[in-house]
Amino acid sequence: MFGNFQPHAAEYLRFLPEIVLCVFGIAVMMLEAVTNEKQKLSLGVISLIGIVAAFAANLWSHTDLGAAFQNMLVVDNYGIFFRGLVLVVGLLCVLASFSYLQREGAQTGEYYALILFSLVGQCILATASDLIMVFIGLEISSIATYILAGFLRDDPRNNESALKYFLLGSFATAFLLYGIAWVYGLAGSTNLDEIRRVLEQPQRMSIVAGLAAGLIFVGLAFKVSVAPFQMWAPDVYQGAAAPISAFMSAGPKAAAFAVFFRLFMTSFRPIDARWIPLVWGCALLSMIVGNFAALVQTNVKRLLGYSSIAHAGYILVALTAASSIGVSAAMFYLASYALMNIGAFVVISYIAARHERHVRIEDLAGLGYREPVTAALLAIFVFSLIGVPLTGGFFAKFYVFQAALDSHLIWLTVLGLINSAIAAYYYLKIIVAIYMREPGEAVAELPAPAASLRAAIWASAFGTLILGIFPSSLLSFVSISASSFR
Repeated sequence: MFGNFQPHAAEYLRFLPEIVLCVFGIAVMMLEAVTNEKQKLSLGVISLIGIVAAFAANLWSHTDLGAAFQNMLVVDNYGIFFRGLVLVVGLLCVLASFSYLQREGAQTGEYYALILFSLVGQCILATASDLIMVFIGLEISSIATYILAGFLRDDPRNNESALKYFLLGSFATAFLLYGIAWVYGLAGSTNLDEIRRVLEQPQRMSIVAGLAAGLIFVGLAFKVSVAPFQMWAPDVYQGAAAPISAFMSAGPKAAAFAVFFRLFMTSFRPIDARWIPLVWGCALLSMIVGNFAALVQTNVKRLLGYSSIAHAGYILVALTAASSIGVSAAMFYLASYALMNIGAFVVISYIAARHERHVRIEDLAGLGYREPVTAALLAIFVFSLIGVPLTGGFFAKFYVFQAALDSHLIWLTVLGLINSAIAAYYYLKIIVAIYMREPGEAVAELPAPAASLRAAIWASAFGTLILGIFPSSLLSFVSISASSFR
């Protein structure tokens, strides 16, 4: 079969965003060896150019949709959306990293190269149509992210977060590989469409298929921090550098959810009666664990870590709906969540000061008096996380719960709405600290935000408001993209 394998030019063009990222990542690593300390910032600028070029290539690939490399990758509207989303996440996080690395004295090219290589893995996940490519994309993204989590080697918190993330991530990968092996043994193929065709045969609806789906579910559930596989998220988000916490909470999570939905709505759709109860339970457990644990947090990064678990639960509600409407709702939710969560983390990285000394809720006290514009933008992100109207978070939750109601998931919808109300309490503690407390030491020492930092914050806030005021600008595209999942 492989003797006649000869990729066409069109296939390379469909894979162009990943090629561009690889080229720029290698270039940044090579230039690192010949640049002095004052020139390190230029490596970040080169990385930004690479991400923008990859984004342009992704948009251009919309003109030539189709499969590539013997159907191991498929470039469709769904894949283009998620590739674009993770590239936007990478762009914002690189912008936020300039001043952060300068402040920490850690401005190096390896940092930006690792982000680019992690984006390569995430883009592969977005377009993977074969379980082998799913594994390759997941590992490329994960290995780079493990290193980024411990990038500040002199900080014990970074070392701890990287070690926990690596050990638990490797354990979860074993479940994923075991599930892939079982699927191959059952279907004789790793292609997602071929697996579906095999499972549609009544005689192949065995318990083995359900167990294989369960093993793969465990591997992917870890990557998106779904309860009860969420134990790593709060510790890693708290210990890693703030821009990397923002990156991990949005980019790898969006890519993992992309393959999560594609796999379960394609390959395992014939056995949805077996996995929907599992997803239902994990969605509810994630919302409960995430929200109730966040109630008692005083560290903002740790609070956002538990919050991310709850939001993963909301997205799983859309998967439980098992419909094209649910898929489009999840796509909209992931775009909204990425923007508002990155914005919140970027503001926290600005306030945290050197070595992240100020990351408690009380360190935000008086921000509204000292930096009223930054405080207002942080308030937009917090209100969006709550789900207040005129923000992207409101319509994200609205569409997810509407999809659940359309699939007659009444109890899950009711319990999800109750959890959303509970979440408002701990989010509002941030608003109270910003506007109703006297300025503290952390706020008094704040320098003016760097231009790159302001750009990241403003871009995130603008996107959050656009999705809240004009949701149809994105909803129409995600609806078309999800129409193939029926």
